[in-house]
Amino acid sequence: MKKHVVILGAGFGGLELATRLSESLAEDVRVTLIDKNDSFSFGFSKLDVLLGRKTAAEVKLHYRDISKVGVEFRQERVASIDPERRRVTTDSGSYDADVLAVALGADYDFAATPGFEEGGLEFYSVPGAERMRDALPGFESGTILIGILGHPFKCPPAPFEGALLLHDHLVERGIRADAEIRVIGPMAAPVPITKELSQSILDVLHVRHIAYVPRQRVVELDPRGKRARLESGGTVSYDLFVGIPVHRVPAAVESSGLAVDGWVPVNHANLATRFPDVYALGDVSALPMAKAGVFAEAAAAVVAEDIAARLRGEELQQPYEGAGSCYIEFGGGRVGKVEANFLGGPTPTARLVGPSQELARDKETFASTRRARW
Repeated sequence: MKKHVVILGAGFGGLELATRLSESLAEDVRVTLIDKNDSFSFGFSKLDVLLGRKTAAEVKLHYRDISKVGVEFRQERVASIDPERRRVTTDSGSYDADVLAVALGADYDFAATPGFEEGGLEFYSVPGAERMRDALPGFESGTILIGILGHPFKCPPAPFEGALLLHDHLVERGIRADAEIRVIGPMAAPVPITKELSQSILDVLHVRHIAYVPRQRVVELDPRGKRARLESGGTVSYDLFVGIPVHRVPAAVESSGLAVDGWVPVNHANLATRFPDVYALGDVSALPMAKAGVFAEAAAAVVAEDIAARLRGEELQQPYEGAGSCYIEFGGGRVGKVEANFLGGPTPTARLVGPSQELARDKETFASTRRARW
């Protein structure tokens, strides 16, 4: 009898894991892939929506198009997870798994920052990118404050990428001289994987007269007074506030007992949780590394290999290294790439490659190959 693998979440990690199991273990496992949404979109595609380069409909990868041997997709909302019994309850039924993979990602907690929902904008969701796109024409002058409201958060270069693209947008409109762009966050430096990488980002910001304010976190907005209150007790004024929302595990994960101190601890080598035959991969995990789709995709490859090895009575040969590359737009049609490895050596490594137009084409290929594969 085939083993039943239940995958919760159809983002980078869930889609890649389902694809790999279909390719390599279709005769040994059947897969149920569950997600509350009807489609997936790449994180960087939200910037396309924000800048009006694509519509929301154009960036969606619809789950109805999934056609993999041995994979069944169910659009359902996960209500509860029992990791000891590997039982999942949704708004439409329940599932018993031989192997359970939790790849539900991180949810945005907008309410964690009072005033943010009323008076702030964001581009981390497609609806948020649409709202921000529609709001930008009303900005003529003043301060754009980009606040990183919590840590960790998905795609560490994204707040700075957003600042660079807003710079270009204001230049194109001829109002850059009338505007100030500031990024404020709790980290000591941008993308603090290595000092060299952080300095590379700071240098790029400096050339464009974009300031980074370190070790400060916005905890509340006063939309009427246009002031952001800081955790340190001070305030900062703004004319347009763009927030990177606080991230947290989904409610079903939090109530399941899987999470410890906010995120799900896993074995660094194979992404296994402390519960037998239960994995956690992607943003939901507590690994000491960045949260980004490329790392979830790489984790899915390791989980698939571990499942296959265990079915054969063998051990995983290549452990997870937390390696991957994140693209970052610099404006002017040029794209850079942050290449990082968090777990493969004694200390994390990272470097910035580019930017170049060649990497812009590489980014397009990255998206198109995954659209075709998944």
